[in-house]
Amino acid sequence: MINEFKDFIAKGNVMDMAVGIIIGAAFTAIVTSLVNDLINPIIGLFTGGIDFTNLFWTMGDGEYASLEQAREAGASVFAYGAFFTAVINFLIIAWVVFMLVKMVNRVKAAAEKPDDVAPEVDTGPSEKDLLIEIRDALKAR
Repeated sequence: MINEFKDFIAKGNVMDMAVGIIIGAAFTAIVTSLVNDLINPIIGLFTGGIDFTNLFWTMGDGEYASLEQAREAGASVFAYGAFFTAVINFLIIAWVVFMLVKMVNRVKAAAEKPDDVAPEVDTGPSEKDLLIEIRDALKAR
């Protein structure tokens, strides 16, 4: 069992996945900061200074000044602002990943040289060409 585990860990895919997870975690922190520190304030300018992360609705009795206070009091809250922020985070991450994949595809396409593409090998007439020849030969008889 230990040898199987060593074989599993030594595979390149596992190491690639581990690197991807670590980079993804760091990338998530950057995107969260981008949304919270840059994008939300800009949106706040257009919406009159509303902080989306603190938008909530209390389900039941009680008025609370902030989402934190409501959660600390154990109130049931509908935190639609936090959800809105999560959606913005997702859209930004999806856009950046799309742009990265697009850039990698361009680099791969530029790296491919015409020499790398195998030349077409002439294998002779196709099956269709042979059938046409046979048909024409039969018509000629």
